[in-house]
Amino acid sequence: MLPVIAIVGRPNVGKSTIFNRLTKTRNALVANQPGLTRDRQYGRGMINNQPCILVDTGGLSGEEDELNLAMAKQVQYAIEESHCVMWVVDGKTGMNSSDEKIAEELRKLNKPICITVNKTENMERVSSCADFYSLGMGEPFAIAAVHGRGIKNLEEGLLNLLEQENITFNDEAEDPSSGVKIALIGRPNVGKSTLINRIVGEERVVVFDMPGTTRDSLNVPFEKKGTNYTFIDTAGVRRKSKVKEVIEKFSIIKALQAMESSNVVLLIFDAHEGITDQDNTLISHVLKSGRALIIAINKWDGLDEEKKTSIQRDIDLRLSYVKYAKIHRISALHGTGVGDLFQSINKAHQSAFRDIQTHELTQVIEQAVQAHQPPLVKGRRIKLRYAHQGGRNPPIIVIHGNQTKSVPEAYVRYLENFIRKSFRLVGTPVYIEFKNSENPYKHKRNTLTPRQIRKKQRLVKHVHKSKVTRNK
Repeated sequence: MLPVIAIVGRPNVGKSTIFNRLTKTRNALVANQPGLTRDRQYGRGMINNQPCILVDTGGLSGEEDELNLAMAKQVQYAIEESHCVMWVVDGKTGMNSSDEKIAEELRKLNKPICITVNKTENMERVSSCADFYSLGMGEPFAIAAVHGRGIKNLEEGLLNLLEQENITFNDEAEDPSSGVKIALIGRPNVGKSTLINRIVGEERVVVFDMPGTTRDSLNVPFEKKGTNYTFIDTAGVRRKSKVKEVIEKFSIIKALQAMESSNVVLLIFDAHEGITDQDNTLISHVLKSGRALIIAINKWDGLDEEKKTSIQRDIDLRLSYVKYAKIHRISALHGTGVGDLFQSINKAHQSAFRDIQTHELTQVIEQAVQAHQPPLVKGRRIKLRYAHQGGRNPPIIVIHGNQTKSVPEAYVRYLENFIRKSFRLVGTPVYIEFKNSENPYKHKRNTLTPRQIRKKQRLVKHVHKSKVTRNK
C-alpha cells in the first residue's frame, strides 16, 4: 500500500496548488477564492521519485454552520486514513488564532506533521517561518507553490518524516484509477453526491441541500465483486444563461472533461422535475463524446402514481432517441434500486469495448441488406460489400461499398440498430463510417485494336445513315 499524505490548512492558503504541483496534474480546481475545495480529492504523486497518494481537503475555517461542519468532517476522514499530515499555512499573513487552533488539534493525532509555509515569494526564509518555529512541531518548510520554489526541499522533508515512521513505499501498489470509470453527470442538486455516498457506504463527499455544493470533479475508487470502479462526482451543469460566476464555468468544464475521460456516463435526473431541456442538452454532450450511457431517475420513491405515469410518458416521448440506454428508477437517499446499476454499468462497459470479428460484421451487414435493401440513387442501387471494426469506446463500424456518400440518415440508423441487436450491444452508441470503393479503371482509356476501330467506324456510318433516312 502506498503512503497517504493529507494536505490540510485554512482556506485559501494554497493546498490545491500544492496538490497539483506534486501530482503534476490540474485535477484540483484553483482560484483566488477561499472555500473553493469542499471534498476530498485523491491523486497519485511522487515524492523524490517515490510514489504516494496525496489527499487535497477543504479549508478549516472554524465556522459552525452546517456546510463548514460537513467540510471539517471530510478533513477529519482524510487525516485519519493518512500516514503523514502536510499542514499548509500562509507565509504572508503569518500565524493567527485559526492556525493555533489547528495546531492544538494536530498535536492530538500522534502523526508526523510537516509544516509548509506557502506564499513566500519575495520573502526571506527565516522571516517567513519565524512565527511557526514557536509551535515546537518541527522545522517549517518555506515554499512558493505557484512558482515551484522550495518544492524540492519539501519533498525531502516529507520523505524523511515517512522514513522515520518506518513507512515503506510500494512501487507495485495498484493504481486506484484503474478499472471502469463512471462519470456522474446531471443538473445541480439531483443527488449525484448522495448516490456516491450510498454506493461506497460512507460520507465520501459533502452532501448539502444547496445547489452547487460540489465544485470539483472527484475520483472515488471502489471495488465490488473483484471489479475495480472509479466513480467521478462532478459539479451540476446548469443552462449557460444562468452561469454567472467564473468558478462555476470552470466547474462545468471539468465536469465535461470528466465525461470525456470516462468509460460510462451515469446521467441522473430529478424525478420531481421531470425531463427538462437541460437534461436533453446533457444527453447531446454524451452522444458527442461517444460514451456509453445509463440514465438514473432519482428521488423516484417520493412520487405518487399519477406523477410516475406522467414521468414515464415524458421518458417515452423525449428520450426515444436513446432507447439503447438502460433507465433505472432509484432513490439514492434510501438505496432503492442502486444495486441494480452495477449490472447495467458492466454490460455497457463490455459492449463499448467489445471486439467484433470482420467476418461476423460482414455477415450481419449482408443480413441487414437482405432484410431491407438500400435505396436507389439515380437509378443505381447502393451496394454495401463488407465491414470491419475501426475502433472501440464507442464501437466504430467501417462499411465499404459503392455510392456510400448517398446513404440516407434513416438507413444509417437502421444499420446501427440492426448491428446493436445482432451483437447485443447495450448502453453504447454505435458509430458507422462509410468508405467508397473506387473503380480502379475509372481514369484509364482502353487502346482500341484495328478491328475495334473499323467496327466503331461502321457503327458510326450506320447511325448516320439511319438519321438521314428518318429526316427524308
